[in-house]
Amino acid sequence: MIGEDDLQAFIDDRLDGARRAEVEAYLALHPETAERVATERRQRAMLRGQLAAKFAEPLPARLRIANIRAARSGSWTGKARLAAAALVIFVVGAAGGWFANGLVPMSASLAPTTSVAQGATAAYRTFVVEVAHPVEVGVAQEAHLLQWLSKRLGRPLAAPDLSRFGYRLMGGRLLPAGDAAAAQLMYDDASGRRLTVYVRAASGTETAFRFQQEGDAATFAWIDQGFGFAVTAMASRDELLPIAEAVYHRFLGKS
Repeated sequence: MIGEDDLQAFIDDRLDGARRAEVEAYLALHPETAERVATERRQRAMLRGQLAAKFAEPLPARLRIANIRAARSGSWTGKARLAAAALVIFVVGAAGGWFANGLVPMSASLAPTTSVAQGATAAYRTFVVEVAHPVEVGVAQEAHLLQWLSKRLGRPLAAPDLSRFGYRLMGGRLLPAGDAAAAQLMYDDASGRRLTVYVRAASGTETAFRFQQEGDAATFAWIDQGFGFAVTAMASRDELLPIAEAVYHRFLGKS
């Protein structure tokens, strides 16, 4: 039985010889799936090539583990340490679960892109159903919204123009993401269908798009320059992929 995990492992070149041969045989019998896999392999190679120079750059001092630990240890009081320890005990005792904010799942054992995708999906499901308050700051204050979110995330944030896909910006909001912050930009189309773009700090060097389907919500996620990005909507993989590519190029500064 060949499943989505096998296909993703094949795309990422993580299969051994025997399993790889089985997947290749499966693809030979399923041309539509083979075409999709070939497209994602080309996309992976393109992203790796475009970001190769960036990964060769030294890690910024502010992102080094030793500096982060030093800054945190210098600012915590004894009471804060006890509170943090109690929180850790509570979370571990809850057997994984969700953080108290209900938006970001525990992800210590997850791949970085999977963690980003899950956080984006949870946030999407929380706010996409809102009628009166789907966003915290509306599109009428777009400049203020982007300046605020950029400051909180620590990187310039621009709202991708998705009008050619039929989506217009509604606004956005700030979200909790563990001990950091995340940004969510929300779009809708003429029929009222909504799409979100999610950004948060994330470790890892996985440059390929990672696809996740949870019920009727589809997500493409990727990592670039210490940040995780995700695009989520009630859409098919084929419909969402070009939108994710457009968002990727917008944040890369190519459009």
